[in-house]
Amino acid sequence: MEAKTMKERIKNLFLNETLALTILSIIMGLLVGAVVIYISGYRPLEAYRLMLDGIFSRPKYLAWTVIRSTPLILTGLSVAFAFRTGLFNIGVEGQFIIGALAATLLGYFLKLPAILHVPVVFFGGAIAAGLWGAIAGFLKSKFGVHEVIATIMLNWMALYLSNFAVEQEAFKRKGTESSHDIHETAKIGMDWLKESLGAATKVNWGIVIAIIMTALIAYLLFKTTVGYELRAVGFNKDAAQYGGINVKRSIVLSMAIAGALGGAAGALHVMGVSYHVSILAAMEGYGFNGIAVSLIGNNTPFGVILSALLFGGLTYGGSKMQLIGVPTEVINIVIGSIIFFIATNRIFRYVLKCLDRKKLQKGVQ
Repeated sequence: MEAKTMKERIKNLFLNETLALTILSIIMGLLVGAVVIYISGYRPLEAYRLMLDGIFSRPKYLAWTVIRSTPLILTGLSVAFAFRTGLFNIGVEGQFIIGALAATLLGYFLKLPAILHVPVVFFGGAIAAGLWGAIAGFLKSKFGVHEVIATIMLNWMALYLSNFAVEQEAFKRKGTESSHDIHETAKIGMDWLKESLGAATKVNWGIVIAIIMTALIAYLLFKTTVGYELRAVGFNKDAAQYGGINVKRSIVLSMAIAGALGGAAGALHVMGVSYHVSILAAMEGYGFNGIAVSLIGNNTPFGVILSALLFGGLTYGGSKMQLIGVPTEVINIVIGSIIFFIATNRIFRYVLKCLDRKKLQKGVQ
């Protein structure tokens, strides 16, 4: 009986309509990319072969794909969490910047043993960004300011605040546009794995931390009273308030948690890859890419992990297509097409319903 139940679960997983539509959207996006490659005068199959080789042909390439995906897991999770609670966290870009800045400040100015320094830097970046996200939640709950407007403004404030901090003499590395590097005790690199993959590969514990945080957020959302209240507010604020839920507190808490996730992404990026922050002329894109990751992952915690890995694979492996002259912009076209098809999945749902009707009609005949 248990084996049958497990078999039914697996069947339901693969026949799940949302999953099927997501896979179909990815295939359609790749087809659009193939058309663009062909029109540009290149061979699509060869280009995609190079992309796959750029991901799977060497352990080093696979490691870089995971490294590229790690911050996207958390920024995508930040957006997905906010969506699940009825909010649109377009400010994850600014939260990423604040998290990275706070982590760098704590990683450089504090001198602690690694067992203390790593958690202080990581949680310091997450908390700083959580407070940054809570500002938007407070403005919405207290004054009715829409979170999209508030977070867009906070994004630019975060960028200029970071640039101002890097410009300070005590923090800026002379002759560069970057801050000093964090201390070795604040880094999370897997030195034992670098030896086999190559010193240039900045493989780190970030992916493990990101997966653990995803599991914690999934548990919080779907297995706790707090998660139930946050989702209830997202479904219907009036009904939630009638049921005794403090709606204003839930909005602030939701934006704070979403902000903390974005900041955690920034902290992990500093601790495992960049080791410093630099003066930014424009947004880096980790937060905005997180929106795409969340949409592709259907705003679910574990869907975000798969989506981020796909995104990381497309961006890193796609760069290898330049070996035959294919411009990297093609990958952006593929990603944009996937998002477009996911956003318009009602068309696919209509087609599937039509196919089901035809099957029923044939069955009746």
